[in-house]
Parts: sequence; structure tokens; C-alpha cells
Amino acid sequence: MQHSVVAIQFNRLGKKYYFDTANIDVKNGDKVVVETARGVELGFVVSNKMMIGNDELVSPLKPIVRIANTSDVNRYEENVEKEKRVLLKTDELVKKNKLEMKLLNCEYTLDRAKLIIYFNAEGRIDFRELVKDLANEFHVRIELRQVGTRDGAKVLGGIGPCGRQTCCTTFLSEFQPVSIKMAKNQNLSLNPNNISGICGKLLCCINYENEQYKELRQKLPKMDSYVNTPEGKGRVTNVNFILEQVTVKIKDVQHVYHISDIEFKEKASQENLDVVDKELLNLEE
Repeated sequence: MQHSVVAIQFNRLGKKYYFDTANIDVKNGDKVVVETARGVELGFVVSNKMMIGNDELVSPLKPIVRIANTSDVNRYEENVEKEKRVLLKTDELVKKNKLEMKLLNCEYTLDRAKLIIYFNAEGRIDFRELVKDLANEFHVRIELRQVGTRDGAKVLGGIGPCGRQTCCTTFLSEFQPVSIKMAKNQNLSLNPNNISGICGKLLCCINYENEQYKELRQKLPKMDSYVNTPEGKGRVTNVNFILEQVTVKIKDVQHVYHISDIEFKEKASQENLDVVDKELLNLEE
């Protein structure tokens, strides 16, 4: 059976979710009302209709309730305005309860039946008293949701070590796994200060060229391996993946060769990458 679906986001650069069009004529750019696990929400259609089969479904699709009307849009905009006051008041209550937590964002469901507040903290927080204070203040159901440091950086934004605005606040809608092995693939310095972003985790951009480096590694000899060159046998002291060149030490003299000019038996293998220390592994999500 085929289903007509569209992708929907609930905020700019947010994760995309797929909903059944339920025979409603929707198109890219429309605002729609949907029911999610959090409640009734207003979402933004970010794709054209597409057909998918039952075998492609990970979980049952929820249907779009309706295309958002003027009343829905006005309610959504009012909620956004109210959220500014909510954050200010919540910050006061956090200080009152002496909690070690950083407020990031908040949002009402469209019908204002629930208020969701996002925060970041080092460990587990006992916020039972805070929830009571918030419920007395705003008279809605309160949900406090702790998120990771990557999500926190996405909300707050900032400038990355490259000097540009962080990827997560400009175009990344979902975080992809990033590992120390990827950094080793690219011969990057394993100093945490050099390969971590403002969130304290491994730089997202390490993932961008990982596949290309994995392919190049299969063509090139490993560091400290021995290769045959026109000048004789020597030890590899440096590898340039981009230029596909290696530096080979022969009788205390350094020579640079293109890989087409040398011979070697054992190619680089992903399984041979070393395990790094726990401090570096803590950078990974």
C-alpha cells in the first residue's frame, strides 16, 4: 500500500518528521496543524508530496489534521510572544530553587495545553519543586526536558573555530555521529582543543569529508611502513591524502612521491586504527 506523505518541521533547522497528507491538498511552504506525542502543534511543510510504501515505514504515520487557518497562525504567534516571558520567569524560579541548570528554550503546544521547557545540565536535576512553581505560575501542564550540549549549542548559536557561524544554527537539521576514528582518518591533531566545537563535543564538520578520506586511505601506505621507490626502499614519514603523495625517508634523505611512483604491499586498514585515551573518547556523543 502506498501513502502520500510530506516532511514537516516545527522550527527552523528542526528535525523533519513525516506525516500522512490524509487526502488534504498540501504543498511545500504550507502551515499545517498536526497531532504529535507532545500535543497539537503547528508545523511547516518542507517538502512536496511523495509516495512511500508500507515496507519503508519505521512506525505508523500520523495524519495532518488540517491546513492552518488564520486563527491557528495567530495563536502560534501569540504563543511565541508568551514564550519570552516564560523564559524570564522560569529563570527567576530556577535561581529561587538554587538549581544548576541552563535554560535554553521553551514552547507551548498550539492549544496551550502543555508548556515544554528545554534545559542543559551536567547531571540529573531534582526539579520537582520547580515544576510545582511553574504550574502555579502558568496554570498549564509543565514538561521539563533535559537536552545534550549539542542541542544547547544549536539553540544558543555562536562562532565556530573556523570563524563562521556554527553549522547547527545555519543549515544542520540533524546531528550525525562523529567519532575519534574519523579525526584519525584525516590525520587531524587529537588535541581536544583542536577538534571540538563550542559545545565541547567533536566538530560536526569532521564528518563531512570522512567518506572521501576513507577511500583515500585504501590507496595510500600507512605511516612508518616501508615502500619501494625509484631510489630504493624507504620508510613513510608523511602522507598527504589530498595530493595523494607520500614522503619517504631513504638513507636520511626525505623524498616526496606520488603513489603511482611507489610500490607497497599492505594498504591502510580501518581496523588498524589505534584506540585513543578516555579523555578523547569523552568528546564523542
